[in-house]
Amino acid sequence: MRVLGISGSLRRDSFNTALLRAAAERLPGGVEFVAFERLAEIPAYDADLEQGGTPAAVAELRAEMRAADAVLVSTPEYNHSIPGALKNALDWASRPAGESALMGTPAAVIGASTGMFGAVWAQAETRKVLGALGGRVLEREFPFARAQEAFADGELTLTPEQSEALEDILRELIASAEEANEARAAAAAA
Repeated sequence: MRVLGISGSLRRDSFNTALLRAAAERLPGGVEFVAFERLAEIPAYDADLEQGGTPAAVAELRAEMRAADAVLVSTPEYNHSIPGALKNALDWASRPAGESALMGTPAAVIGASTGMFGAVWAQAETRKVLGALGGRVLEREFPFARAQEAFADGELTLTPEQSEALEDILRELIASAEEANEARAAAAAA
């Protein structure tokens, strides 16, 4: 079982990258976590650029998405929505039309912010985009509000309640991935 983690933040000391690390630590044994770390290298989507060949960071993102059994996105919230770099990467992953790298893959969204709502609007917008890419999106959210108060030395300290809520989402994501894998295996055997 392989989970791809994508942080929507480019910041070196990102709360959302720290939240992904916290999630990776809470995955059950036997689950491999792979973080996509080239978000800043993905150029702005341009159909002309696409016709000239796939940029290397885009090719890696698509390959990692296709190789993953599940995708976990951790997003900050910018102006009540998705950060531009994350949205742009997801737009690239949806191309070419009809060949989304996320098609049929279970996905979940979590988020941390310095505000009191924990990036809930950005999480909702990201779930909508992941659904448009053909992902099997969990309709759950994990708002981590006032993340700066729980951040030290590159790590977020989760309360027991936050830890339990995050583990619940991860269990649901893994169960969805197992179900999807079983369905693919059954279809291949038929």
